[in-house]
Amino acid sequence: MSSQPIDQLLEAAKQLAREVGNIRFSEPVTHVYNPLVYAWEPFEQYAKLYASPPKRALFLGMNPGPWGMAQTGVPFGEIDHVRRWLGIEGTVATPSIEHPKRTIAGFGCKRSEVSGRRLWSFFSRKFTTPAAFFRDHFVANYCPLVFMEASGKNRTPDKLKPSEREELFAVCDDHLIKTVEILNPEWLIGIGAFAAKRLASIAERAKSAHPGLNLRVCKILHPSPASPAANRGWDSAVEARLKAEGVW
Repeated sequence: MSSQPIDQLLEAAKQLAREVGNIRFSEPVTHVYNPLVYAWEPFEQYAKLYASPPKRALFLGMNPGPWGMAQTGVPFGEIDHVRRWLGIEGTVATPSIEHPKRTIAGFGCKRSEVSGRRLWSFFSRKFTTPAAFFRDHFVANYCPLVFMEASGKNRTPDKLKPSEREELFAVCDDHLIKTVEILNPEWLIGIGAFAAKRLASIAERAKSAHPGLNLRVCKILHPSPASPAANRGWDSAVEARLKAEGVW
């Protein structure tokens, strides 16, 4: 593996994409998208521009949203913010088997992912420039795959069949530990309960293997519009939480 941290992250992401691509999922999952394959170009830009370690805090989401990372390759990748604030735009291909109700248009997609818009709008107001935010922070997803049912309904990783979930989580946990080792953050911030739980799990493994790591886990409210709490002042709630924990 390369000695350069960003090269290490990119090589780890390619390995993750290969390993999760070898896992087979059964009904009700009918379609699986892997944006680390078909949207690699913008993801690679994101890592090269913003992943230089060390980071004080790693923010972690669950998996790509259909109108965010699924289209742009960038975690929480709401198209307007990826293009205008992060300065990223690249070639996006299509999944090998595409769902007719969840087509991939890349940066030509006209839909906007609310979760990503809330997240990056908040960071852009708080830090003004990407350089200021990414100096101490990075945003990633735990699982790179998008799961869909026959109807086109999104299915989250925690709702997979137990055997499939176990196989997937083992691969994603290993990759997350590599990411933490490379970025060397002090804070692991779960965007929602699922991500916080996975972070708490790998934090113990990482600290056992690397006693020098000083890891603290924090959970913040997920910005999903499906959450009534997130629809009532998500920005202020998250900022208050991060300040109370001592992250900011």
